[in-house]
Amino acid sequence: MFMFVFFLYSKGPIPLSTYMRIYKKGDIVDIKGTGTVQKGMPHKCYHGKTGRVYNVTQHAVGIIVNKQVKGKILAKRINVRIEHVKHSKSRDSFLQRVKENERKKLEAKQNGTWVELKRQPAPPREAHFVSTKNNEPQLLEPIPYEFMA
Repeated sequence: MFMFVFFLYSKGPIPLSTYMRIYKKGDIVDIKGTGTVQKGMPHKCYHGKTGRVYNVTQHAVGIIVNKQVKGKILAKRINVRIEHVKHSKSRDSFLQRVKENERKKLEAKQNGTWVELKRQPAPPREAHFVSTKNNEPQLLEPIPYEFMA
């Protein structure tokens, strides 16, 4: 809603867990500016963006972020303090799917069977009859325009 704002129940000192997180080169992180720490803040155009860590210092991390400039998307390198950064959960579901697929492949190899690893779209709903016994059909029509003078 608002950029760089701490909302109700999250005001006050920054939790120490923020400083205990470990960032390594190649980590995917989300940039979210925290208004309580003005040092090392990201510019507003990077707020809410996701990037990859390319440099780690004592109090900050260097991040490569994609930024649209007119018709081009440029890979920008920015330095942001760790208070304004957190690990991204965007890759978690993918890594979980990879583990699950590896388990399925191993199981299929042991059983000598073939297994489908691709994600399938949700199938259409089964055919069914709609009962009108206690559910009378309703006529829907627009309300006529009434001029108010």
